[in-house]
Amino acid sequence: MNRLLSLLFHQGVLDEQFLQLQQLQDQTSPNFVSEVVTIYFHESEKQLRNLRSLLLDREMWDYVKLGIHLNQLMGSSSSIGAKRVRNICAAFRTAVEQNNRSACMRALEVLEHEYCYLKNKLHELFQIEQQRVLGDAVRYPGVVHQQ
Repeated sequence: MNRLLSLLFHQGVLDEQFLQLQQLQDQTSPNFVSEVVTIYFHESEKQLRNLRSLLLDREMWDYVKLGIHLNQLMGSSSSIGAKRVRNICAAFRTAVEQNNRSACMRALEVLEHEYCYLKNKLHELFQIEQQRVLGDAVRYPGVVHQQ
């Protein structure tokens, strides 16, 4: 688990905000991080669908709406520490501000790729964590941990 986290930090996928999120997790909310990240993924997928839909609309290009969806995705990515996704959103927003449709399409492709990478790696991280917790329960059945 620590190796995977180190890799994600080294690659710039995550930043210190993710560590701050982890610090909020405790005995009273042992699944806090995975719950927050699950909400992030649910909302982000809506934002990505909206961005794709807006970009594929040949009749009307709504740069204002594109900017709104990007700002929402960028803000939620910042709040969980998804550094590379946030940075791609910023570059995407620059293309939107320049009314550069082809750059926006390329940015969307990069964003979707990076989002999928983040989602797969965090899913892997949570699986490792869940296995560790289950392993502890098997090793110490019936032991109540108090702090």
